[in-house]
Amino acid sequence: MRFSMLKRDVDMLHSPLIPSVLMFSLPLMVSGVLQILFNAADMVVVGRFVGPTALAAVGSTGSLTALFTNLFLGLSVGTGVVVARAFGSGDRDAVEKGVHTSIAVSALGGVFVAILGIIGARAMLKLMGSPDDVIDQATLYLRVYFIGMPFIMVYNFASAILRSVGDSQRPTFYLTIGGIANVIMNLVTVIVFHMGVAGVAIATAIAQVIACVLTLVNLLHTDRVVRFNPKKLSIDLPTTIELIKIGLPAGLQSTLFAISNVLIQSAVNSF
Repeated sequence: MRFSMLKRDVDMLHSPLIPSVLMFSLPLMVSGVLQILFNAADMVVVGRFVGPTALAAVGSTGSLTALFTNLFLGLSVGTGVVVARAFGSGDRDAVEKGVHTSIAVSALGGVFVAILGIIGARAMLKLMGSPDDVIDQATLYLRVYFIGMPFIMVYNFASAILRSVGDSQRPTFYLTIGGIANVIMNLVTVIVFHMGVAGVAIATAIAQVIACVLTLVNLLHTDRVVRFNPKKLSIDLPTTIELIKIGLPAGLQSTLFAISNVLIQSAVNSF
């Protein structure tokens, strides 16, 4: 059985290949850049309105946040492959298992990483050699960032589900809304409420929540076969193994460049 696709979805099987690849991949690339730019927006605001110490504190976390962003983008590849393969073969049951297992695994994984990150934020920064005058603010920023980790992870996996049926535009649109909200909230928390590093960290976490919620709402109300039903939320073991088998190597590959940036940041901190 072949599932129907919406007009905005990219159908690479029945359309010219190069235009289809470009239409699908460009929003995907923009999404990756936008997630990394959240930290850059925070740096710009604190650097302009708070001071050099706050700028150094947020900047010292940039390589770490990029590391986790790249890791989650890579891991979500497993979801995209599993759901797309089931969708292409017309296996409704496998699609449903892929969708609901992916959401469940990403939520639980996000909570697990959040707990580890909140506990180990200061230790990670110390290993990177963060200066004493910025480590307290950097730790605060990183801990708030990790509070939003479950939403970041769910967003990436939910986006992969939409992309698996050819829709790479809506996840990017939702993330853009989150990015705009991040900039506005950054300015409000810093200029109006004088919250400094804490303000931009909270703004970034809320922006990630916005992008995540919008993506989940889309999946809740879509008329596609990838529709998300909270009552069916569960973890199917064979599907989970398949997700990890495909996603983990992609995630590790995505982090290689980010790891080099962490090492460079550590070397810079030593000076």
